[in-house]
Order: sequence, then C-alpha cells, then structure tokens
Amino acid sequence: MNKFLSPGIAFLCLLSSSLCQAQQERKFNLEKLFNDGMLIISPNQNITALADGDKKGVSCNDIVWLKNVTFSTGSIDTDLRGKDVFQQSFLGIAFHGGHKAPYDAIYFRPFNFQSSDTLRKKHMVQYISEPDYPWDRLRKEHPLVYEQGITPAPMPTNWFHAHIVVDETEIKVYVNQATIPSLTVKKSNARNEGWIGLWNDGLNGDFANLVLKSAK
Repeated sequence: MNKFLSPGIAFLCLLSSSLCQAQQERKFNLEKLFNDGMLIISPNQNITALADGDKKGVSCNDIVWLKNVTFSTGSIDTDLRGKDVFQQSFLGIAFHGGHKAPYDAIYFRPFNFQSSDTLRKKHMVQYISEPDYPWDRLRKEHPLVYEQGITPAPMPTNWFHAHIVVDETEIKVYVNQATIPSLTVKKSNARNEGWIGLWNDGLNGDFANLVLKSAK
C-alpha cells in the first residue's frame, strides 16, 4: 500500500477534520435567542436584551435555559457582568440540568472581586450541585474546596470572561486570560448531560457570547 496520500485525498481528510471541529463548536447570540423566543423564561422573570459593543446578550435574573440545547462534556465560554452590591449579585452558568430539575452550576460573586476582606477574597467563584449540594452545605462540610478566589481579580462592574472545562468527573474554571484555573473541583454527581442555562440569583446579571465546545 502506498504510504503517501495523494493531494486530493489529503485535502478531503483536512476538510473532513475541519468539518468535525466546526460541528463540535456552537456559538450563541443570546440577544437573538431572546428576540426569537428561544429562551425558556418564567412568567415573573425579569429579562431584557442588551447590546454593549461586541456584547450581544441579555440581562436577567433567576435561571434562563436555552431551548433545545444540551451539553455533555467539553468547555463553556461566556462573558458576564455583575454588580458591586454586597450579597446581591451572583451570576454564572448552569449545566447538566433542566427546567425545575437538578443541575450543576459555576457562579461568581462580583461584589467580592475587589474586597479587602481576607475571607471574602476566597469566595469569588463557586461550584454547586442542586439540590443535594448547595453552597452552604459545601462551605460547611468542605470549606474552601468548592469556592476560591480569582487571580487577578476582575473589577466588580466590568465584563469578564469565564472558560469552564467540564469532563465526566472534574470541572475547571478559568477567568479572563488566566492559564491557571481559579477553581478545580470534582463533580458531586454522576450526571453527564443536560440543559445549559444562564444562572443568576439576586440583582440582574448580564450575559453575552456563549460558546459550547463538545469533547465528543
């Protein structure tokens, strides 16, 4: 057998590889999804479209799930912006869940980003697994394991980028251009697929530029 590929076959291999890679990456314009009715919104939920430069997204409270979108393992990228109001701004990404169902989430506390308090500096990014492992149980039973600080910490009211890597047993969270994860945790359940959503508790949080990359 010829050990060398002809130019035509080589081109087809490269094309096939590129198509596979493209299929693994899904980009979502959250502003367009909202305008097209492709977000699951509760009757009393507060959500509006936003456009801030290259940030085309939504501002919302509670959890907003994407219709007909599931995520298993791979990475989640998004831009977020919270508020510098103590104990009133919590926002992040929910995954492996569904509407009114168990889910995992990574979320941030922007009001702690520039705090001078030593303990609050360690409570910037959090993992939870609802309903069995909420933040208070994890903090009590495993202090400073499922929540950590961020270095360098963003400004509380600025946009920041989250890169969340999810495999079958472990989750890593990178913020902005950091090459070292701010948080590395073991998953607290065996769920490996489900809906993807914008997670928020308290004052409205801003979300834009959601990208999902599948590992499979």
